[in-house]
Amino acid sequence: MPDLVAVEEERELSSWELAKLELNWGRGDPVNIGWNLSDRICRQGLGQTKALIWEGFGGQERVFTYEDLRVLSNTMAAFLARQGIAPGERVCLFMDRIPELYIGFLGILKLGAVAQPLFSAFGEESLATRLLDAGTSAILTQKKYLPRIRRIRAELPALRHVIVADAEASALQQGETPLHLDSEPRVEDFPVYPAGPETPSVLHYTSGTTGQPKGAQHVHRSLLSQYLTARRVLDLQPGDIYWCNADPGWVTGTSYGIIGPWSAGVTQVVLDAGFNVDRWYSFIEKHRVTVWYSAPTAIRLLMKEGKTPAARHDLSSLRHLASVGEPLNPEAVHWSREVFGRPFHDTYWQTETGCIVITNLPGMPIKAGSMGKPFPGITAAILDMRTFEPVALPGRVGLIGLAPGWPSMIVGYRNNPEGYAKKFASGWYLTGDRGTVDADGYYWFVGRDDDVINTGGHLVGPFEVESALLEHPAVAESAAVAKPDPVNMEVVKAFVTLKPGYEASSDLELEIMNFVRKKLSPIAMPQDISFVTSLPRTRSGKIMRRVLRAQEWGEPVGDLSTLMED
Repeated sequence: MPDLVAVEEERELSSWELAKLELNWGRGDPVNIGWNLSDRICRQGLGQTKALIWEGFGGQERVFTYEDLRVLSNTMAAFLARQGIAPGERVCLFMDRIPELYIGFLGILKLGAVAQPLFSAFGEESLATRLLDAGTSAILTQKKYLPRIRRIRAELPALRHVIVADAEASALQQGETPLHLDSEPRVEDFPVYPAGPETPSVLHYTSGTTGQPKGAQHVHRSLLSQYLTARRVLDLQPGDIYWCNADPGWVTGTSYGIIGPWSAGVTQVVLDAGFNVDRWYSFIEKHRVTVWYSAPTAIRLLMKEGKTPAARHDLSSLRHLASVGEPLNPEAVHWSREVFGRPFHDTYWQTETGCIVITNLPGMPIKAGSMGKPFPGITAAILDMRTFEPVALPGRVGLIGLAPGWPSMIVGYRNNPEGYAKKFASGWYLTGDRGTVDADGYYWFVGRDDDVINTGGHLVGPFEVESALLEHPAVAESAAVAKPDPVNMEVVKAFVTLKPGYEASSDLELEIMNFVRKKLSPIAMPQDISFVTSLPRTRSGKIMRRVLRAQEWGEPVGDLSTLMED
Protein backbone atom coordinates (compact mmCIF):
# COMPACT_ATOMS: atom_id res chain seq x y z
CA MET A 1 0.00 0.00 0.00
CA PRO A 2 1.49 3.42 -0.93
CA ASP A 3 2.55 5.68 1.91
CA LEU A 4 0.33 8.78 1.87
CA VAL A 5 3.20 11.08 2.85
CA ALA A 6 5.14 9.75 -0.14
CA VAL A 7 2.11 10.32 -2.32
CA GLU A 8 1.94 13.94 -1.18
CA GLU A 9 5.64 14.36 -1.96
CA GLU A 10 5.00 13.08 -5.47
CA ARG A 11 2.71 16.09 -5.97
CA GLU A 12 5.71 18.37 -5.62
CA LEU A 13 7.79 16.23 -7.94
CA SER A 14 5.80 14.99 -10.91
CA SER A 15 3.72 11.87 -10.97
CA TRP A 16 4.37 11.40 -14.66
CA GLU A 17 8.12 11.96 -14.34
CA LEU A 18 8.07 9.35 -11.59
CA ALA A 19 6.33 6.94 -13.97
CA LYS A 20 9.00 7.63 -16.60
CA LEU A 21 11.71 6.75 -14.11
CA GLU A 22 10.01 3.53 -13.06
CA LEU A 23 9.42 2.52 -16.68
CA ASN A 24 12.93 3.62 -17.72
CA TRP A 25 11.55 5.91 -20.44
CA GLY A 26 14.05 8.15 -22.19
CA ARG A 27 16.94 5.79 -21.55
CA GLY A 28 16.86 3.89 -24.80
CA ASP A 29 13.99 1.49 -24.08
CA PRO A 30 11.04 1.37 -26.50
CA VAL A 31 8.01 3.51 -25.75
CA ASN A 32 5.76 0.96 -27.51
CA ILE A 33 3.09 -0.27 -25.10
CA GLY A 34 3.19 -3.83 -26.48
CA TRP A 35 6.90 -4.11 -25.71
CA ASN A 36 6.49 -2.63 -22.24
CA LEU A 37 3.80 -5.15 -21.25
CA SER A 38 5.82 -8.19 -22.23
CA ASP A 39 9.52 -7.84 -23.18
CA ARG A 40 10.24 -5.30 -20.43
CA ILE A 41 8.72 -7.55 -17.78
CA CYS A 42 10.74 -10.53 -19.01
CA ARG A 43 13.92 -8.44 -18.91
CA GLN A 44 13.19 -7.78 -15.24
CA GLY A 45 13.49 -11.52 -14.61
CA LEU A 46 9.75 -12.16 -14.42
CA GLY A 47 9.44 -14.22 -17.60
CA GLN A 48 8.13 -17.26 -15.73
CA THR A 49 5.63 -15.26 -13.70
CA LYS A 50 2.05 -16.03 -14.69
CA ALA A 51 0.65 -13.14 -16.71
CA LEU A 52 -2.80 -14.51 -17.56
CA ILE A 53 -4.96 -17.21 -16.05
CA TRP A 54 -7.99 -17.59 -18.29
CA GLU A 55 -11.13 -19.54 -17.44
CA GLY A 56 -13.83 -20.17 -20.02
CA PHE A 57 -17.57 -20.54 -19.68
CA GLY A 58 -17.31 -24.32 -19.49
CA GLY A 59 -14.58 -24.27 -16.85
CA GLN A 60 -11.65 -24.84 -19.23
CA GLU A 61 -8.45 -23.08 -18.22
CA ARG A 62 -5.37 -21.74 -20.01
CA VAL A 63 -2.31 -20.22 -18.35
CA PHE A 64 0.28 -17.91 -19.94
CA THR A 65 3.53 -16.62 -18.46
CA TYR A 66 5.10 -13.30 -19.40
CA GLU A 67 7.54 -15.22 -21.60
CA ASP A 68 4.54 -16.79 -23.37
CA LEU A 69 3.07 -13.33 -23.72
CA ARG A 70 6.28 -11.97 -25.23
CA VAL A 71 6.70 -14.73 -27.79
CA LEU A 72 3.03 -15.09 -28.71
CA SER A 73 2.56 -11.33 -29.18
CA ASN A 74 5.64 -11.39 -31.43
CA THR A 75 4.03 -14.26 -33.31
CA MET A 76 0.79 -12.32 -33.66
CA ALA A 77 2.61 -9.20 -34.88
CA ALA A 78 4.52 -11.23 -37.47
CA PHE A 79 1.31 -12.91 -38.64
CA LEU A 80 -0.40 -9.54 -39.13
CA ALA A 81 2.62 -8.19 -40.97
CA ARG A 82 2.48 -11.14 -43.39
CA GLN A 83 -1.11 -10.17 -44.18
CA GLY A 84 0.18 -6.79 -45.33
CA ILE A 85 -1.14 -4.80 -42.39
CA ALA A 86 1.00 -1.69 -41.94
CA PRO A 87 1.74 0.60 -38.99
CA GLY A 88 -1.03 3.11 -38.40
CA GLU A 89 -3.81 0.92 -39.80
CA ARG A 90 -6.74 0.11 -37.55
CA VAL A 91 -7.15 -3.53 -36.53
CA CYS A 92 -10.41 -4.35 -34.78
CA LEU A 93 -10.68 -6.94 -32.01
CA PHE A 94 -14.24 -8.27 -32.15
CA MET A 95 -14.30 -11.37 -30.00
CA ASP A 96 -15.09 -12.78 -26.59
CA ARG A 97 -12.65 -12.48 -23.71
CA ILE A 98 -10.47 -15.28 -25.02
CA PRO A 99 -6.65 -15.28 -24.79
CA GLU A 100 -6.29 -14.38 -28.48
CA LEU A 101 -7.92 -11.01 -27.74
CA TYR A 102 -5.36 -10.09 -25.08
CA ILE A 103 -2.39 -11.41 -27.03
CA GLY A 104 -3.73 -9.84 -30.22
CA PHE A 105 -3.94 -6.46 -28.50
CA LEU A 106 -0.20 -6.58 -27.75
CA GLY A 107 0.68 -7.89 -31.21
CA ILE A 108 -1.21 -5.09 -32.93
CA LEU A 109 0.67 -2.48 -30.91
CA LYS A 110 4.04 -4.14 -31.48
CA LEU A 111 3.36 -3.94 -35.20
CA GLY A 112 2.65 -0.21 -34.86
CA ALA A 113 -0.99 -0.62 -35.89
CA VAL A 114 -3.90 0.81 -33.88
CA ALA A 115 -5.94 -1.57 -31.73
CA GLN A 116 -9.69 -1.01 -32.05
CA PRO A 117 -11.48 -3.15 -29.45
CA LEU A 118 -15.24 -3.51 -29.88
CA PHE A 119 -17.72 -5.27 -27.61
CA SER A 120 -18.67 -8.62 -29.12
CA ALA A 121 -22.39 -8.15 -28.42
CA PHE A 122 -22.64 -5.28 -30.91
CA GLY A 123 -25.16 -5.84 -33.68
CA GLU A 124 -24.53 -5.27 -37.35
CA GLU A 125 -25.46 -1.58 -37.45
CA SER A 126 -23.37 -0.68 -34.41
CA LEU A 127 -20.44 -2.64 -35.76
CA ALA A 128 -20.65 -1.19 -39.27
CA THR A 129 -20.86 2.41 -37.99
CA ARG A 130 -17.65 2.07 -36.01
CA LEU A 131 -15.69 0.11 -38.61
CA LEU A 132 -16.65 2.57 -41.35
CA ASP A 133 -15.71 5.63 -39.30
CA ALA A 134 -12.37 4.09 -38.34
CA GLY A 135 -11.53 2.94 -41.86
CA THR A 136 -10.66 -0.40 -40.28
CA SER A 137 -8.27 -2.53 -42.36
CA ALA A 138 -8.59 -5.84 -40.53
CA ILE A 139 -10.83 -7.47 -37.98
CA LEU A 140 -9.78 -10.26 -35.66
CA THR A 141 -12.82 -12.33 -34.68
CA GLN A 142 -14.36 -15.76 -34.04
CA LYS A 143 -16.42 -17.92 -36.35
CA LYS A 144 -19.64 -17.35 -34.41
CA TYR A 145 -19.45 -13.64 -35.31
CA LEU A 146 -18.73 -14.19 -39.00
CA PRO A 147 -22.39 -13.95 -40.13
CA ARG A 148 -22.62 -10.39 -38.78
CA ILE A 149 -19.41 -9.35 -40.47
CA ARG A 150 -20.32 -10.97 -43.78
CA ARG A 151 -23.64 -9.13 -43.91
CA ILE A 152 -21.99 -5.72 -43.59
CA ARG A 153 -18.70 -6.26 -45.38
CA ALA A 154 -19.87 -4.72 -48.65
CA GLU A 155 -20.41 -1.46 -46.74
CA LEU A 156 -16.77 -1.38 -45.58
CA PRO A 157 -14.42 -0.62 -48.50
CA ALA A 158 -11.34 -0.31 -46.26
CA LEU A 159 -11.79 -3.75 -44.66
CA ARG A 160 -9.27 -6.01 -46.42
CA HIS A 161 -8.85 -8.83 -43.91
CA VAL A 162 -11.16 -10.87 -41.72
CA ILE A 163 -9.00 -13.04 -39.47
CA VAL A 164 -10.76 -15.85 -37.64
CA ALA A 165 -9.18 -17.32 -34.52
CA ASP A 166 -11.10 -20.58 -34.31
CA ALA A 167 -12.06 -21.70 -37.83
CA GLU A 168 -10.56 -23.94 -40.47
CA ALA A 169 -9.77 -22.56 -43.92
CA SER A 170 -12.36 -24.85 -45.51
CA ALA A 171 -15.15 -23.05 -43.61
CA LEU A 172 -14.08 -19.58 -44.70
CA GLN A 173 -14.82 -17.40 -47.70
CA GLN A 174 -12.61 -15.25 -49.87
CA GLY A 175 -10.91 -12.53 -47.85
CA GLU A 176 -11.14 -14.54 -44.63
CA THR A 177 -8.02 -16.02 -43.07
CA PRO A 178 -7.74 -18.61 -40.29
CA LEU A 179 -5.46 -17.99 -37.32
CA HIS A 180 -4.42 -20.80 -35.01
CA LEU A 181 -2.03 -19.08 -32.64
CA ASP A 182 -1.00 -22.29 -30.90
CA SER A 183 0.23 -23.84 -34.16
CA GLU A 184 1.82 -20.71 -35.66
CA PRO A 185 5.65 -20.82 -35.81
CA ARG A 186 6.95 -19.11 -32.67
CA VAL A 187 8.67 -15.78 -33.28
CA GLU A 188 11.36 -15.15 -30.66
CA ASP A 189 12.35 -11.73 -31.95
CA PHE A 190 10.19 -9.18 -33.70
CA PRO A 191 11.31 -5.67 -34.70
CA VAL A 192 8.91 -3.73 -32.50
CA TYR A 193 7.62 -0.56 -34.15
CA PRO A 194 9.53 2.46 -32.79
CA ALA A 195 6.45 4.25 -31.49
CA GLY A 196 6.85 7.73 -30.07
CA PRO A 197 4.80 9.13 -27.19
CA GLU A 198 2.29 10.64 -29.66
CA THR A 199 1.97 7.57 -31.90
CA PRO A 200 -1.68 6.35 -32.01
CA SER A 201 -2.22 3.20 -29.98
CA VAL A 202 -5.86 2.43 -29.13
CA LEU A 203 -9.09 3.71 -30.70
CA HIS A 204 -12.11 3.44 -28.41
CA TYR A 205 -15.63 4.38 -29.45
CA THR A 206 -17.85 6.17 -26.98
CA SER A 207 -21.44 7.23 -27.58
CA GLY A 208 -23.20 10.36 -26.41
CA THR A 209 -26.78 11.48 -26.11
CA THR A 210 -26.96 12.54 -29.75
CA GLY A 211 -25.08 11.97 -32.96
CA GLN A 212 -22.81 9.17 -34.05
CA PRO A 213 -20.39 7.32 -31.73
CA LYS A 214 -17.10 9.17 -31.26
CA GLY A 215 -13.73 7.51 -31.87
CA ALA A 216 -11.50 8.54 -28.96
CA GLN A 217 -7.87 8.31 -30.06
CA HIS A 218 -5.31 7.26 -27.46
CA VAL A 219 -1.52 7.32 -27.93
CA HIS A 220 1.42 5.33 -26.54
CA ARG A 221 2.26 7.87 -23.81
CA SER A 222 -0.96 6.81 -22.08
CA LEU A 223 1.09 4.00 -20.56
CA LEU A 224 2.59 6.45 -18.06
CA SER A 225 -0.79 7.27 -16.52
CA GLN A 226 -2.16 3.75 -16.69
CA TYR A 227 0.92 2.22 -15.11
CA LEU A 228 1.16 4.71 -12.26
CA THR A 229 -2.56 4.64 -11.39
CA ALA A 230 -2.57 0.83 -11.51
CA ARG A 231 0.24 0.86 -8.97
CA ARG A 232 -1.00 3.69 -6.74
CA VAL A 233 -4.80 3.50 -7.01
CA LEU A 234 -5.39 -0.21 -7.58
CA ASP A 235 -2.41 -0.89 -5.34
CA LEU A 236 -0.99 -3.59 -7.60
CA GLN A 237 2.08 -5.14 -6.02
CA PRO A 238 4.40 -8.05 -6.90
CA GLY A 239 2.64 -11.34 -6.28
CA ASP A 240 -0.87 -9.95 -6.64
CA ILE A 241 -3.67 -11.88 -8.34
CA TYR A 242 -5.82 -9.24 -10.01
CA TRP A 243 -9.32 -9.46 -11.44
CA CYS A 244 -10.93 -6.73 -13.53
CA ASN A 245 -14.50 -7.53 -14.55
CA ALA A 246 -14.52 -5.17 -17.53
CA ASP A 247 -14.62 -6.36 -21.14
CA PRO A 248 -11.76 -4.98 -23.30
CA GLY A 249 -14.43 -3.66 -25.67
CA TRP A 250 -14.60 -0.77 -23.17
CA VAL A 251 -11.78 1.46 -22.02
CA THR A 252 -11.65 -0.01 -18.49
CA GLY A 253 -11.00 -3.42 -20.03
CA THR A 254 -7.91 -2.12 -21.84
CA SER A 255 -6.53 0.56 -19.49
CA TYR A 256 -6.93 -1.64 -16.42
CA GLY A 257 -7.76 -5.05 -17.88
CA ILE A 258 -4.60 -5.22 -20.02
CA ILE A 259 -2.22 -2.26 -19.80
CA GLY A 260 -2.31 -1.51 -16.08
CA PRO A 261 -1.79 -4.99 -14.62
CA TRP A 262 0.72 -6.18 -17.21
CA SER A 263 2.77 -2.99 -17.00
CA ALA A 264 3.00 -3.72 -13.26
CA GLY A 265 4.07 -7.33 -13.87
CA VAL A 266 1.27 -8.95 -11.86
CA THR A 267 -0.90 -11.97 -12.60
CA GLN A 268 -4.37 -11.22 -13.87
CA VAL A 269 -7.27 -13.64 -14.06
CA VAL A 270 -10.02 -13.48 -16.67
CA LEU A 271 -13.42 -15.15 -16.44
CA ASP A 272 -15.03 -15.41 -19.87
CA ALA A 273 -18.53 -15.98 -18.56
CA GLY A 274 -21.58 -13.94 -17.62
CA PHE A 275 -22.61 -12.78 -14.18
CA ASN A 276 -23.44 -15.47 -11.65
CA VAL A 277 -23.08 -14.83 -7.93
CA ASP A 278 -21.73 -18.23 -6.89
CA ARG A 279 -19.54 -18.49 -10.00
CA TRP A 280 -17.96 -15.12 -9.22
CA TYR A 281 -17.33 -15.93 -5.57
CA SER A 282 -15.98 -19.36 -6.50
CA PHE A 283 -13.65 -17.73 -9.02
CA ILE A 284 -12.25 -15.37 -6.36
CA GLU A 285 -11.85 -18.26 -3.92
CA LYS A 286 -10.23 -20.62 -6.44
CA HIS A 287 -7.64 -18.18 -7.72
CA ARG A 288 -7.06 -16.38 -4.41
CA VAL A 289 -7.76 -12.99 -5.98
CA THR A 290 -6.15 -10.18 -4.00
CA VAL A 291 -7.25 -7.06 -5.92
CA TRP A 292 -10.69 -6.79 -7.48
CA TYR A 293 -11.80 -3.98 -9.81
CA SER A 294 -15.55 -4.19 -10.40
CA ALA A 295 -18.53 -1.95 -11.21
CA PRO A 296 -21.45 -0.58 -9.17
CA THR A 297 -23.90 -2.51 -11.35
CA ALA A 298 -22.21 -5.79 -10.46
CA ILE A 299 -21.91 -4.81 -6.82
CA ARG A 300 -25.63 -4.03 -6.64
CA LEU A 301 -26.42 -7.40 -8.21
CA LEU A 302 -24.31 -9.05 -5.51
CA MET A 303 -26.09 -6.97 -2.87
CA LYS A 304 -29.45 -8.08 -4.27
CA GLU A 305 -28.57 -11.69 -3.43
CA GLY A 306 -27.66 -10.78 0.15
CA LYS A 307 -24.78 -11.83 2.38
CA THR A 308 -25.40 -15.59 2.41
CA PRO A 309 -23.73 -16.48 -0.93
CA ALA A 310 -20.52 -14.70 0.10
CA ALA A 311 -20.49 -16.53 3.43
CA ARG A 312 -20.35 -19.86 1.58
CA HIS A 313 -16.90 -18.99 0.15
CA ASP A 314 -13.45 -18.19 1.48
CA LEU A 315 -12.86 -14.65 0.25
CA SER A 316 -10.10 -13.85 2.73
CA SER A 317 -7.54 -13.37 -0.07
CA LEU A 318 -9.15 -10.04 -1.03
CA ARG A 319 -7.15 -7.09 0.30
CA HIS A 320 -8.20 -4.20 -1.99
CA LEU A 321 -11.49 -3.49 -3.75
CA ALA A 322 -12.17 -0.72 -6.28
CA SER A 323 -15.14 0.32 -8.38
CA VAL A 324 -15.53 2.00 -11.78
CA GLY A 325 -18.12 2.84 -14.42
CA GLU A 326 -20.65 4.99 -12.59
CA PRO A 327 -20.92 6.53 -9.13
CA LEU A 328 -20.70 4.11 -6.22
CA ASN A 329 -23.67 4.50 -3.91
CA PRO A 330 -22.91 4.83 -0.17
CA GLU A 331 -24.96 1.71 0.56
CA ALA A 332 -22.55 -0.35 -1.56
CA VAL A 333 -19.58 0.91 0.45
CA HIS A 334 -21.22 0.01 3.76
CA TRP A 335 -22.35 -3.38 2.42
CA SER A 336 -18.86 -4.33 1.19
CA ARG A 337 -17.41 -3.50 4.60
CA GLU A 338 -19.88 -5.92 6.17
CA VAL A 339 -19.48 -8.71 3.62
CA PHE A 340 -15.81 -8.48 2.62
CA GLY A 341 -14.41 -6.71 5.65
CA ARG A 342 -13.22 -3.79 3.52
CA PRO A 343 -14.83 -1.05 1.44
CA PHE A 344 -14.94 -0.62 -2.30
CA HIS A 345 -12.90 2.43 -3.33
CA ASP A 346 -14.69 4.53 -5.93
CA THR A 347 -12.66 5.71 -8.93
CA TYR A 348 -13.72 8.36 -11.44
CA TRP A 349 -12.55 8.68 -15.03
CA GLN A 350 -13.75 8.51 -18.63
CA THR A 351 -12.85 7.05 -22.01
CA GLU A 352 -11.39 10.45 -22.88
CA THR A 353 -9.18 10.65 -19.77
CA GLY A 354 -7.71 7.19 -20.33
CA CYS A 355 -6.85 6.79 -16.66
CA ILE A 356 -8.29 7.31 -13.19
CA VAL A 357 -8.34 11.05 -12.42
CA ILE A 358 -10.31 11.35 -9.15
CA THR A 359 -10.16 8.55 -6.64
CA ASN A 360 -10.09 7.18 -3.12
CA LEU A 361 -6.46 6.17 -2.69
CA PRO A 362 -5.62 3.12 -0.58
CA GLY A 363 -5.30 4.20 3.04
CA MET A 364 -7.25 7.42 2.49
CA PRO A 365 -10.34 7.89 4.71
CA ILE A 366 -13.39 7.10 2.59
CA LYS A 367 -16.47 9.27 2.63
CA ALA A 368 -19.14 6.90 1.38
CA GLY A 369 -20.65 8.30 -1.82
CA SER A 370 -17.66 10.51 -2.65
CA MET A 371 -15.43 9.99 -5.69
CA GLY A 372 -12.45 10.97 -3.54
CA LYS A 373 -9.74 13.46 -4.45
CA PRO A 374 -7.76 14.20 -7.64
CA PHE A 375 -4.92 11.76 -8.27
CA PRO A 376 -1.48 13.37 -7.78
CA GLY A 377 -0.62 14.98 -11.12
CA ILE A 378 -4.27 15.76 -11.93
CA THR A 379 -5.66 19.25 -11.35
CA ALA A 380 -9.44 19.30 -11.00
CA ALA A 381 -11.98 22.00 -10.22
CA ILE A 382 -15.71 22.64 -10.03
CA LEU A 383 -16.48 25.18 -12.76
CA ASP A 384 -19.22 27.75 -13.07
CA MET A 385 -21.60 26.51 -15.77
CA ARG A 386 -21.64 29.86 -17.59
CA THR A 387 -18.12 31.26 -17.23
CA PHE A 388 -16.23 27.95 -16.84
CA GLU A 389 -14.19 29.54 -14.08
CA PRO A 390 -13.55 27.65 -10.82
CA VAL A 391 -16.15 28.27 -8.11
CA ALA A 392 -14.94 29.11 -4.63
CA LEU A 393 -17.79 27.90 -2.44
CA PRO A 394 -17.69 24.29 -1.15
CA GLY A 395 -20.88 22.45 -1.95
CA ARG A 396 -21.79 24.57 -4.96
CA VAL A 397 -22.84 22.51 -7.97
CA GLY A 398 -20.84 23.03 -11.15
CA LEU A 399 -19.13 21.23 -14.00
CA ILE A 400 -16.22 18.96 -13.18
CA GLY A 401 -13.21 20.29 -15.07
CA LEU A 402 -9.68 18.95 -15.46
CA ALA A 403 -6.56 20.87 -16.41
CA PRO A 404 -5.26 19.28 -19.66
CA GLY A 405 -1.86 17.69 -19.91
CA TRP A 406 -1.89 14.26 -18.24
CA PRO A 407 -0.33 11.53 -20.44
CA SER A 408 -3.39 9.36 -21.14
CA MET A 409 -5.66 12.16 -22.31
CA ILE A 410 -6.93 11.43 -25.81
CA VAL A 411 -5.54 13.54 -28.65
CA GLY A 412 -8.84 13.86 -30.51
CA TYR A 413 -12.01 12.28 -31.87
CA ARG A 414 -11.52 10.55 -35.19
CA ASN A 415 -13.09 12.55 -38.05
CA ASN A 416 -14.66 14.91 -35.52
CA PRO A 417 -12.36 17.84 -34.60
CA GLU A 418 -15.36 20.05 -33.81
CA GLY A 419 -16.65 17.60 -31.22
CA TYR A 420 -13.22 17.43 -29.60
CA ALA A 421 -12.87 21.24 -29.52
CA LYS A 422 -16.17 21.49 -27.63
CA LYS A 423 -14.66 19.50 -24.77
CA PHE A 424 -12.51 22.49 -23.78
CA ALA A 425 -13.26 25.96 -22.40
CA SER A 426 -11.22 28.56 -20.49
CA GLY A 427 -8.25 26.22 -20.33
CA TRP A 428 -10.21 23.30 -18.85
CA TYR A 429 -11.26 19.90 -20.18
CA LEU A 430 -15.01 19.64 -19.59
CA THR A 431 -16.04 16.19 -18.41
CA GLY A 432 -19.75 16.78 -19.02
CA ASP A 433 -20.45 15.80 -15.40
CA ARG A 434 -21.72 17.98 -12.60
CA GLY A 435 -20.40 17.72 -9.09
CA THR A 436 -19.42 19.47 -5.90
CA VAL A 437 -16.30 19.60 -3.75
CA ASP A 438 -16.45 19.80 0.03
CA ALA A 439 -14.25 21.68 2.49
CA ASP A 440 -11.92 18.66 2.77
CA GLY A 441 -11.31 18.51 -0.99
CA TYR A 442 -13.49 15.45 -1.61
CA TYR A 443 -15.44 15.44 -4.89
CA TRP A 444 -19.08 14.38 -5.08
CA PHE A 445 -20.88 13.37 -8.26
CA VAL A 446 -24.22 15.05 -8.95
CA GLY A 447 -25.02 13.78 -12.44
CA ARG A 448 -24.32 14.09 -16.13
CA ASP A 449 -24.81 17.66 -17.28
CA ASP A 450 -27.95 16.62 -19.13
CA ASP A 451 -29.20 14.36 -16.29
CA VAL A 452 -29.48 16.98 -13.53
CA ILE A 453 -33.10 17.79 -12.58
CA ASN A 454 -34.14 21.44 -12.25
CA THR A 455 -37.26 21.44 -10.12
CA GLY A 456 -38.62 24.87 -9.25
CA GLY A 457 -35.17 26.37 -9.69
CA HIS A 458 -33.52 23.83 -7.39
CA LEU A 459 -30.93 21.47 -8.89
CA VAL A 460 -31.39 17.84 -7.86
CA GLY A 461 -28.75 15.28 -8.74
CA PRO A 462 -30.12 11.89 -9.77
CA PHE A 463 -27.29 10.13 -7.94
CA GLU A 464 -28.32 11.35 -4.49
CA VAL A 465 -31.95 10.37 -5.13
CA GLU A 466 -30.92 6.94 -6.40
CA SER A 467 -28.62 6.42 -3.42
CA ALA A 468 -31.46 7.24 -1.01
CA LEU A 469 -33.79 4.89 -2.89
CA LEU A 470 -31.28 2.06 -2.60
CA GLU A 471 -31.30 2.38 1.18
CA HIS A 472 -34.95 1.31 1.22
CA PRO A 473 -35.09 -2.46 1.94
CA ALA A 474 -37.38 -3.15 -1.03
CA VAL A 475 -35.32 -1.43 -3.72
CA ALA A 476 -32.81 -3.40 -5.78
CA GLU A 477 -31.95 -0.81 -8.43
CA SER A 478 -33.09 2.70 -9.21
CA ALA A 479 -32.89 5.51 -11.73
CA ALA A 480 -34.08 9.09 -11.25
CA VAL A 481 -34.92 11.44 -14.12
CA ALA A 482 -36.75 14.69 -14.77
CA LYS A 483 -40.46 14.55 -15.55
CA PRO A 484 -42.25 17.60 -17.03
CA ASP A 485 -44.41 19.50 -14.58
CA PRO A 486 -46.65 22.53 -15.30
CA VAL A 487 -45.78 24.25 -12.01
CA ASN A 488 -42.15 23.37 -11.26
CA MET A 489 -40.98 22.82 -14.86
CA GLU A 490 -39.51 19.49 -13.77
CA VAL A 491 -40.06 17.06 -10.92
CA VAL A 492 -38.28 13.89 -9.94
CA LYS A 493 -39.54 10.61 -11.31
CA ALA A 494 -38.01 7.33 -10.15
CA PHE A 495 -37.83 3.97 -11.88
CA VAL A 496 -37.34 1.14 -9.43
CA THR A 497 -36.72 -2.61 -9.56
CA LEU A 498 -37.65 -4.56 -6.45
CA LYS A 499 -35.82 -7.20 -4.46
CA PRO A 500 -37.27 -10.72 -4.27
CA GLY A 501 -40.18 -10.92 -1.84
CA TYR A 502 -41.56 -7.44 -2.57
CA GLU A 503 -44.47 -6.57 -4.85
CA ALA A 504 -45.34 -3.25 -6.46
CA SER A 505 -48.27 -1.41 -4.92
CA SER A 506 -49.52 2.11 -4.31
CA ASP A 507 -48.77 1.67 -0.61
CA LEU A 508 -45.17 0.72 -1.34
CA GLU A 509 -44.85 3.69 -3.72
CA LEU A 510 -45.99 6.09 -1.00
CA GLU A 511 -43.73 4.44 1.55
CA ILE A 512 -40.69 4.83 -0.71
CA MET A 513 -41.58 8.47 -1.51
CA ASN A 514 -41.75 9.35 2.18
CA PHE A 515 -38.56 7.43 2.87
CA VAL A 516 -36.67 9.58 0.36
CA ARG A 517 -38.35 12.76 1.62
CA LYS A 518 -37.01 12.09 5.13
CA LYS A 519 -33.56 11.21 3.77
CA LEU A 520 -33.18 14.21 1.48
CA SER A 521 -35.88 16.90 1.18
CA PRO A 522 -39.38 17.42 -0.21
CA ILE A 523 -37.78 18.88 -3.35
CA ALA A 524 -35.82 15.67 -3.99
CA MET A 525 -38.72 13.33 -3.22
CA PRO A 526 -39.93 11.49 -6.33
CA GLN A 527 -43.36 12.68 -7.36
CA ASP A 528 -43.89 9.51 -9.34
CA ILE A 529 -42.44 6.00 -9.08
CA SER A 530 -42.62 3.38 -11.81
CA PHE A 531 -41.90 -0.19 -10.78
CA VAL A 532 -40.09 -1.96 -13.63
CA THR A 533 -38.52 -5.37 -14.12
CA SER A 534 -35.27 -3.92 -15.49
CA LEU A 535 -33.59 -0.62 -16.30
CA PRO A 536 -32.12 0.34 -19.68
CA ARG A 537 -28.36 0.14 -19.48
CA THR A 538 -25.35 0.11 -21.74
CA ARG A 539 -23.54 -3.10 -22.51
CA SER A 540 -20.90 -2.00 -20.01
CA GLY A 541 -23.56 -1.76 -17.29
CA LYS A 542 -24.26 1.98 -16.99
CA ILE A 543 -27.90 2.97 -16.53
CA MET A 544 -29.06 5.00 -19.53
CA ARG A 545 -31.09 7.70 -17.76
CA ARG A 546 -31.41 9.66 -20.98
CA VAL A 547 -33.56 6.87 -22.46
CA LEU A 548 -35.96 7.11 -19.54
CA ARG A 549 -35.94 10.91 -19.65
CA ALA A 550 -36.60 10.97 -23.39
CA GLN A 551 -39.60 8.70 -22.90
CA GLU A 552 -41.01 11.09 -20.32
CA TRP A 553 -40.49 14.14 -22.53
CA GLY A 554 -41.35 12.56 -25.88
CA GLU A 555 -37.88 13.36 -27.23
CA PRO A 556 -35.46 11.42 -29.46
CA VAL A 557 -33.33 9.04 -27.41
CA GLY A 558 -30.14 9.53 -29.45
CA ASP A 559 -27.55 6.84 -30.08
CA LEU A 560 -28.78 3.45 -28.82
CA SER A 561 -25.98 1.33 -30.25
CA THR A 562 -24.63 0.56 -26.77
CA LEU A 563 -28.02 -0.32 -25.28
CA MET A 564 -28.06 -3.73 -23.62
CA GLU A 565 -30.62 -6.01 -25.23
CA ASP A 566 -32.78 -8.30 -23.11
